[in-house]
Amino acid sequence: MRKNILITGASTGLGEGMAREWAAKGCNLALCARRADKLEALQRELQQAHPDIRVLVRGLDVCDYDQVFEVFRGFRDELGSLDRVVVNAGIGSSQPIGRGHFAANRHTAETNFIAAIAQSEAAMEIFREQNSGHLVLMSSVSGVRWRLSHRLPRREPSSPSSQAATPVLPRLMMRVSLSLIMSTATTPRTASCLL
Repeated sequence: MRKNILITGASTGLGEGMAREWAAKGCNLALCARRADKLEALQRELQQAHPDIRVLVRGLDVCDYDQVFEVFRGFRDELGSLDRVVVNAGIGSSQPIGRGHFAANRHTAETNFIAAIAQSEAAMEIFREQNSGHLVLMSSVSGVRWRLSHRLPRREPSSPSSQAATPVLPRLMMRVSLSLIMSTATTPRTASCLL
């Protein structure tokens, strides 16, 4: 079992739920999100329920790309290694194109796609040094809903930010020695693995 797991966006939702599940299985956790107060409450809860695991927390804005690398390396240094990194941080707000909401849409795209690349780069740097690791890319179901509402077939791109990372990042990582890293891209509807 992969013992040391880093989860971004761990203060709420799927990230918080994954933290609880892996804590119950005895995994050490490195949790980060913008809302440090929620992370600290989760840390106290998990350590009380599972005193034999380590739960590390750090505030992180995934759009601060330099900080992403610093936080990931810091977690690795504290735990001794990272076995799995779950790129889960993201935001679900987007506005209709052409309605004067470029700044909001740009922020959503940067958070859900560009920041996912930064997180993947930081994780892969560590995995290469360790010669092992498992990278998990989470994506929201909103892209599936967008695709269905626009009657796009499955092979067509879905909403730009919510689904951009899912097909692109695994292709970028195919250049990595496949015996070195396992990469998983997942949405609530689909999962694929590169072995």
